[in-house]
Amino acid sequence: MPIFKRTIAFLVIVFLLPASASLGWWALQDRPASWREANWSASGILPSATADDTPAIYVLAARTGGLKGGLSVHSWIVVKKRAAATYDRYDKVGWGLPVRRNAYAADARWYSNTPFIVAAIRGEEAERLIPDVEAAITAYPFSRHGDYGLWPGPNSNSFTAHVLRSVPGLRAELPPTAVGRDYRPGLLAFDHAPDWSSIHLSLGGLAGFAAGVRTGIELHFLGLVAGIDILRPAVKIPGYGRLDLWPVADASAGLGYPGAKTGEPVT
Repeated sequence: MPIFKRTIAFLVIVFLLPASASLGWWALQDRPASWREANWSASGILPSATADDTPAIYVLAARTGGLKGGLSVHSWIVVKKRAAATYDRYDKVGWGLPVRRNAYAADARWYSNTPFIVAAIRGEEAERLIPDVEAAITAYPFSRHGDYGLWPGPNSNSFTAHVLRSVPGLRAELPPTAVGRDYRPGLLAFDHAPDWSSIHLSLGGLAGFAAGVRTGIELHFLGLVAGIDILRPAVKIPGYGRLDLWPVADASAGLGYPGAKTGEPVT
């Protein structure tokens, strides 16, 4: 078989068929018809800010609205300073000034979908990292009117991924369903962690490759991710996300999304 046909067959089997199956499953789910009908209320998965004085940083995500929810989540950052009475939530949206602060409750549902915790860091380590997180948010280069691209980016997941890359002490990666997390401006982009624990190659956000301690080995195509995680054994399936091969560490250890417990409060 010519290499062109083999490449097409590989892309169809590895990326397009799983993504199509995920879209088909999502189309059968009971979902709000529009953002006006969606539930945007607090989900209760985070402890009350007034009842917990501990500094904390959370990365949260939830399936997004419309058919694109069959392929992608929306992600955001939440921080709480010591003894603060409220959380501060930062996420990027596709209307108005894109980077928003406290536009929604810290753990609000997104288009009626309950969020899950991607990563959680609490205590002295969180207190040390919060200024770096806030500096990364301020330095985000796509924060002006019009600086939003649904696909391949820069979108909400591109924003959160920027913060995670800028603050390696968070030790977290967005889930493979965070379409836009691998977006980089320009036709060809290569970057790596300061300690070379991960590398990333992107072709305009449309195709790419990543490898690292937390990412495992990934192939990227049209925003979809396929790969394997060796350190925390799992298969990454386009549209579906991670298929963990056995139980993994809790998210509160700051290891990232493999330990996220959907819908369960953090205590």
